[in-house]
Amino acid sequence: MIGFLQFPTWLKPEIIPGLPLRWYGLMYLVSFVLAYVLFRYQVRERGLDVKDDDILNLFFWAILGLLVGARIFATTIYDPTGMYLRKPWLIFWPFDERMRFTGLAGMSYHGGLVGVVVAVVIYCRVKKFDVLEWGDMMVAGVPLGYTFGRLGNFINGELFGRVTASPIGMMFPHAAPVSLKYDEVRAIAGELGMSLTAGQTLVSLPRHPSQLYEALFEGVILWLVLWFGFRKRLAVKGAMISIYLIGYGLARFVIEYFREPDIGIGYPISFVDVENPTYLFITPWNFTTGQILCFIMIVAGCAVLPVLTARQRRIEAEAVERDGRQHGLRKLRKKIR
Repeated sequence: MIGFLQFPTWLKPEIIPGLPLRWYGLMYLVSFVLAYVLFRYQVRERGLDVKDDDILNLFFWAILGLLVGARIFATTIYDPTGMYLRKPWLIFWPFDERMRFTGLAGMSYHGGLVGVVVAVVIYCRVKKFDVLEWGDMMVAGVPLGYTFGRLGNFINGELFGRVTASPIGMMFPHAAPVSLKYDEVRAIAGELGMSLTAGQTLVSLPRHPSQLYEALFEGVILWLVLWFGFRKRLAVKGAMISIYLIGYGLARFVIEYFREPDIGIGYPISFVDVENPTYLFITPWNFTTGQILCFIMIVAGCAVLPVLTARQRRIEAEAVERDGRQHGLRKLRKKIR
């Protein structure tokens, strides 16, 4: 008995066949709405005097920054052909060579993160809002929205993982057949009970549904940890941002071992020289671009947390000292009177 899952044939990228409306875009819309609702809830919960228009404007610029940053990273860092560097006007061109609408296929999470940070910092500085406080409220809800983005990737049948003999492995329709010249491939096919013919050179194998792993661990579980575990327990402004960076970085770093590296990029940092292709997991000592960026996130989160804690203590100490001086002045005025 062959033990793996089949990709649901009823799932199609288009919501309505023939129309440029895709589930991936709808999932992004759901993500933005969820993040907005959770942010607005926290504003009301904290009793902040903030107008709804200010929140809407924040999300407008944050979404714009996300799309710009995500697209630029995807077409530069993750594009091995260099086409977009030679023709940068194509970065935001949503049509193919036949002028058919394709949308902006290809987004980078880390690029989106950079874009959001830049947009939110600028907006808060201009509007005189507390950057750290608003950042804390934003990251508390972001993972739940992010879940739907990864579900959009799953519906598209993209960003699937490496080949596997696991019973939760899935046969994706767009996954290319793999070569039988590798011992590991033949072993996986044999473990799954696949019959191979003489002279056969390629075989289709199930892949890890890494999009669903990400939706669960980087999305739902991280959101539960932040929302119910830390949201009301962290007194230091900006600490939630640090926890988010560490939590997402750790989850994504591990899941990258199950996800197939981007074609043409492979392992920018490789400590073990192996001839096997990237759709096979051979060693934990070769690192993908995503893992490198996640490591930077983890280091940044760990480094910033003690700085923010020291800053909070200094502010509180200055406030106590200021209140003490004011109390002393009040007592002196009473004596003079």
